Amino acid sequence: MTDQDSAAAVALPVQETQTEPSAQTRKLPPYNVIIVNDEEHTFDYVIEMLCKLFRHDLDTAKRMTWLIHTTGRCIVFTTHKEMAELKRDQVLAYGPDPRLRQSRGSMRCYIEPAPGA
Repeated sequence: MTDQDSAAAVALPVQETQTEPSAQTRKLPPYNVIIVNDEEHTFDYVIEMLCKLFRHDLDTAKRMTWLIHTTGRCIVFTTHKEMAELKRDQVLAYGPDPRLRQSRGSMRCYIEPAPGA
């Protein structure tokens, strides 16, 4: 081994750098996506929408649908604001329930900051 080879094999000490508080990654504040009950959509429509848009399993979607029906609203998803706005817009664009003639549009949906945000 030559002197050049042995010099390359010597590990240099690692210098730790301090990050300034403004450069640290901050967690985005959470927002709730809330669906409101109405009489223009069937349980099947709501369950289908929750499974397709939010990827909830069937049991979770059924429980949430029942909560929407009995309490008038339900938090169906919690995420950062940009994704919450996207999910709200997807619900609002989902369209009327084809199972009911009197269904004129999508379900009502809004977002709000999650508690503790």
